[in-house]
Amino acid sequence: MITGGAAATVFYNLKQKHPTLDMPVIDYDLALLFQPVLVLGISIGVAFNVIFADWMITVLLLIIFVGIATKAFLKGVETWKKETIIKKETARQSQFNGTERSEEVAYEPLPGGPNTSNHNEPKKSKETTVRLRHHKGSVLENVRWKALGVLFTVWVLILASEIAKSHTTTCSVEYWILNLLQVPVALGATSYQAVLLYTGKRVIASKGDQRTQWRAHQLVLYCSCGICAGIVGGLLGLGGGFILGPLFLELGIPPQVSSATATFAMTFSASMSVVEYYLLKRFPIPYTLYFVAVSTFAAFVGQVLVRKLVAILGRASLIIFILSGTIFVSAISLGGVGISNMIQKIANKEYMGFENLCTYSA
Repeated sequence: MITGGAAATVFYNLKQKHPTLDMPVIDYDLALLFQPVLVLGISIGVAFNVIFADWMITVLLLIIFVGIATKAFLKGVETWKKETIIKKETARQSQFNGTERSEEVAYEPLPGGPNTSNHNEPKKSKETTVRLRHHKGSVLENVRWKALGVLFTVWVLILASEIAKSHTTTCSVEYWILNLLQVPVALGATSYQAVLLYTGKRVIASKGDQRTQWRAHQLVLYCSCGICAGIVGGLLGLGGGFILGPLFLELGIPPQVSSATATFAMTFSASMSVVEYYLLKRFPIPYTLYFVAVSTFAAFVGQVLVRKLVAILGRASLIIFILSGTIFVSAISLGGVGISNMIQKIANKEYMGFENLCTYSA
């Protein structure tokens, strides 16, 4: 379901532009930093899903989702207040100049990113108020094909490892060798991108005028967060985008770009998760196809409606509130189902401990 929705969203976003800059709404340099380790984390998380009991997964889901939803909501409130201040300054300046201006969407990069040169510098309203662009570019011009090629190569190599692993005996020497081969592939791609960011040969351009001075420990921390997001995504059967989205916001990435880039990376990780669960025979195909169709349709409708609402209200913070609300509702619904199943197993006195990965059978 998540794969279908993410794929539909990415297809829609391929033609979209950055809200304030002449660049794609998907930040490919940011995706290159996180996607390889995200896919690696998915493989680890799927193995944990087999080992952990259902009640453990339910508890982890509730803790992680409620925490992320709360953090995202607070970030949304912060952004909403900032947008309100800028709107008031814009209206006051418009009255002072004696000219009528059409409603503009104000956006200022979110605080919290690593060492930006103009983090504490005050800005005038005219400088911080920018018009939200809704024009589209062609896919051929918008897509960064070299970056996409690297991401696709990493995905194919790890997928090939997973498929080959399914033809070996679980916990055999060949099984663990194929598992370990994923590590240099993912870490190599992410480390290369991290070095380029550290040396300044590449930048996270979606942050606009802010210049980020990347430190080694920050890059290590963010890459570790990418692996953790993948592990959680694989463990809970998600794509990891629920964690990457709020993380990108903390880096100071605009909400539109955070959502688009997180979904882009999630498409690779979620599809990897689907393949691995299919190899483990942990979901029925008819139900899968039904949910893919529903989520794909919902994703298209959601993208169109949200963009129209952002354009009408002039508040990009709306995206953050939708993200927070979606995560919270997911926590309540999935957590409720998990608790119900847990109570039923307790009543039936079923085994609720850890499973053995090596003796697992679908």
